Amino acid sequence: MATGGSKDNYLVTENLVKRFDEAVAVDEVNLSIKQGEIFALLGSSGCGKSTLLRMLAGFEKPTSGRILLSGQDVAPLAPYDRPFNMMFQSYALFPHLDIWENIAFGLKREGLPKNDIQQRVGEMLDLVQLGAYAKRKPHQLSGGQQQRVALARSLAKKPKVLLLDEPLGALDKKLREQTQFELVNIIEKVGVTCVMVTHDQEEAMTMAGRIAVMSKGRVLQVGSPQEIYEYPRNRFVADFIGSVNLLDGKLSVDETDHCAVETAIGEIQVGHSISGTVGMPVAVAVRPEKVSIGKQAPAGLDHNLFMGKVKEIAYFGSYNTYIVVTPQGNRMKITEPNGSHLDLLDITWEDNVFFWWDDTDALVLRN
Repeated sequence: MATGGSKDNYLVTENLVKRFDEAVAVDEVNLSIKQGEIFALLGSSGCGKSTLLRMLAGFEKPTSGRILLSGQDVAPLAPYDRPFNMMFQSYALFPHLDIWENIAFGLKREGLPKNDIQQRVGEMLDLVQLGAYAKRKPHQLSGGQQQRVALARSLAKKPKVLLLDEPLGALDKKLREQTQFELVNIIEKVGVTCVMVTHDQEEAMTMAGRIAVMSKGRVLQVGSPQEIYEYPRNRFVADFIGSVNLLDGKLSVDETDHCAVETAIGEIQVGHSISGTVGMPVAVAVRPEKVSIGKQAPAGLDHNLFMGKVKEIAYFGSYNTYIVVTPQGNRMKITEPNGSHLDLLDITWEDNVFFWWDDTDALVLRN
């Protein structure tokens, strides 16, 4: 049962389910969102994140479960009776109205006094730094400016919860990266609780304080960007967030402070326990940036040291990516900052190389 009213349990979903005929779009989702935080629902297309957002907005009725805001169940309420506002990916600006009128539209429909509308729209224009564009039509603005207008309109009615559906999906990559920080600054300045849906992991990790990773209607893990990236709870999360090398094997050692896994490329030692059973199938996850590469083996290293042949090299400016294939056929992805090691300058295609990592840089995941 939710403890309504506390800042840590400001917006809560309890056993939330949504079925469309026989298909389960959202499956027993339990979330607890803090007041004032930016919370991301992250997952690939069809995972249920947009359906979940639409249930929060009131556009879809839950099959079962509750949605609590400060302890009050809002699931039975119509969208216009909820203190929520939603900003769509398309922005949905009125093309025949200027920017001032677009922001004022919802306030006028609520019947606010003219002076209050004037003041509120002015505050919103100042917030998104578009005061000089008040009399322009949406088509006269850039994509990033239109996005800020849509945000201003969403915030004008002072919602308790702001819902963002792929908020930057209509922008090109460079503008999207720039706008991420602008959007976060505006939302934090207002202090509104924000739930955003995105399939873009970089966007979620840049903007959100916490992320819920979803797949097949279920929430697989909730945590900060660092927790999700460094300590994924299962294979799906590890593979979905960032790049990862996954090596299947069987648990061969499991002590209180370390374990070992026998894989196709050899035994891998890991600096944590999993409290498992020797012989059980597991996977070892190692991020590409945690792996070192060189033509010479480092002195004194007697474990987690393997060999392979360089099959691909990609230059990304600040770093290089190497694809190394082991004698057993495993493909290892390795990223190294440019200039980090002088001997990397000599590595080229078809070279035989060593690669290695620290015990603490690998993670064992149960299958």
